[in-house]
Formats: sequence, C-alpha cells, structure tokens
Amino acid sequence: MTAWRHDLHAHPEFGFEESRTSAFVAQKLREFGLDEIAEGVGGTGVVGTLRRGSGNRAIALRADMDALRITEQGTPAYRSLNSGVMHACGHDGHTAMLLGAAKLLAAEGGFDGTVRFIFQPAEEWGKGALAMLEDGLMRRFPFDEIYGLHNMPGVPVGQFETRPGPIMSAEDNFEVAFRGVGGHASRPHEGREVLIAAAAFVVNLQTIVSRRLSPADIAVVSVTELLTDGTRNALPGFARVLGDARSFRPEVSAAIEREMRVIAEGTARTYNCDVEMTYTREFVPLVNDAEATRAALAAAATVFEPEAIKAEREPMTASEDFARFLDHVPGCFAFIGNGENSPPLHNPEFDFNDAALVHGTRFHVAIARQRLPQA
Repeated sequence: MTAWRHDLHAHPEFGFEESRTSAFVAQKLREFGLDEIAEGVGGTGVVGTLRRGSGNRAIALRADMDALRITEQGTPAYRSLNSGVMHACGHDGHTAMLLGAAKLLAAEGGFDGTVRFIFQPAEEWGKGALAMLEDGLMRRFPFDEIYGLHNMPGVPVGQFETRPGPIMSAEDNFEVAFRGVGGHASRPHEGREVLIAAAAFVVNLQTIVSRRLSPADIAVVSVTELLTDGTRNALPGFARVLGDARSFRPEVSAAIEREMRVIAEGTARTYNCDVEMTYTREFVPLVNDAEATRAALAAAATVFEPEAIKAEREPMTASEDFARFLDHVPGCFAFIGNGENSPPLHNPEFDFNDAALVHGTRFHVAIARQRLPQA
C-alpha cells in the first residue's frame, strides 16, 4: 500500500482528469480478481464489485481520488511530478487504503454478500459524487449502505473519530460584483469608485453570523478574494468579492443568502454603485445515519484501541462530497488520525502518513465483514 500511495502521490490529477489514477486503480482491481470492474463511471470513476456467498445485501466502501491545484513544497522522494498539482488532502492515501481492503477481501473473503468499492473523482469541488449518481451508480451498482474515511491532521495515528447526525457542513459559494465609474486616484469625486463599497461589504458581512443568526446555529461566512480593475494611481470602477459560507441546516443557508443580499444592496445604494450577486450551493451537509454510525463504531472497536475511539467528535465546518451518497442510502463517514504534527489539509507541505494506511484498510475490511456476516 505504501508503494501504491507513493506512486499516486507522484502523479496527482485534478478532478475529472484522473485518467492515470483510474487506470492504476482498475488494473489493481483486476489483479486482485474482483468479479466486476467498471471504468468511466461519472467520467473517471471506478467501481469494483466483489461477491461471496449467497447473501443479497450489498454495502459500498468509498475513496476519493482527485488532487488539488497546489504546488507541492514538501520534499519527499515521491513528490508531485505534475507541476501545480498535488495530493494536499490525502486522497492518495484514501485510494491506497481502499485498494488494500479490496485485495484482502478478495483473497480472504469472510463476508456473505456484495461489496462495492467506489473510487470517486472530483471530490474537491463537489461534483464527483453527483456525476457518478447521474451516471446511474445506484441503478447499475446497487447497495444498501455506504461507508467512507478521511485522514485528519492533528489527530494521532491509530485514532478513529465519528459521530451520529451532522458531522460536516454544507458549503455555499458567493460572488458579489460592484460596478461604478473608475477614475484618477487624485480626483475621486469625479467618479463612483467601488473599492470603498467592496471593503464596507466585506466588513458588514461579519454581522451575519454575529448579529443576524441565532447563536445556537453553527455558521461561517468567509471572504476569500477581493479583485478590482484598478491600479496604483487609478480608482477601480469594478470590484468582485468572492467567498463561501458554511452551515448545517438548509434554513441557515437560506438565511445567510437572504441577509447577504440585503447587505449587498444596501451597500450599493450607500456608495452609489450597482451590484450583482450570485449565490450557489456546492456541498450539502453530511449527516451520518445513527444505525450506520453504531455499526462503524462496532467495527472500529475490532481495529482500534478503546481509548483511541471518539464516538462523539465535534461537527466540523469543512464539507465533503460523500454527503451526496447519503441522500440515497444510510451510511457513516469517519476520520482516522494522520499524526499530531501533520501539516493541515490543503497545505503545500501536507503528506498522508503511511503509518495510517493499515488502520484504514482494517476498518474497511471490518465493516464489510460485520455488515455482511457469514451464517
């Protein structure tokens, strides 16, 4: 698994561009002797099917395969060979762990039913699960439950964390464009420059969470870009503010959008400019099924030490494409430690911890055998 992981790390591919990665995965599944291997599901996704016994139930195990448009700054011997792209979120490790589980289950069995191994593209921008579903995933490869894992920096290797109910937030994206009249920096009174309006809008956005939502609701509104057409001695006539919002309930997402539009329109009137706002919902909240979570914790108890299992981890305001599968079947998403000193996810120096591979594989195997028990 370590060798597979290093190979994948050295050849990262962005979402829906994972042609080499998909071919690598499919070839390994063929070598393991799976019953069926389907390529090109949802673009570049791969689904492997393994059957044992006569059971008619099926579970799915999912790993994501895509990398990020980040230039790697770490110096491992297997560092990225693809300029400007790297596995900064550990999907190389997720893929290697699931391949390990496929190899072990194919060789040893120990379950009665069907296991689907889902290797998903384009998780990072929230489109891969939808693409697979729209390509007939549930019809072509039906399953009753689904389980997934993600590595977690700051958590010791050998630790397992999950919770029933909401565990990861929705992600909404917004873009607000202010239009006025630019001009010379020495004569602002002759135009309707928009940088002041954009700056005021950025500051006032912070009141949505602090003053316009209930303190009982978890929400985050973050501005990530402010772009203008100005230059050193020219006041801009156009400015764009971009960012995202996180929440756990549709009502909160709707409230954030509503209040943002009020602030945008009010700011435009105050500074005598025009405004256009686009608000989209990219990720839905990830809500773990209670029974599936109990099953995941029971399986984890056979892999991890009792003191290394956290059954009620706090929800986090990051988002995950796995949530789309939970709109169709019950399931559970969980985290395994990547090391207390690991750089954070999406950091140019991040690297998946090879010591975590065995823990993830053992969990995948344990949940398959537990949910598809032999008579």
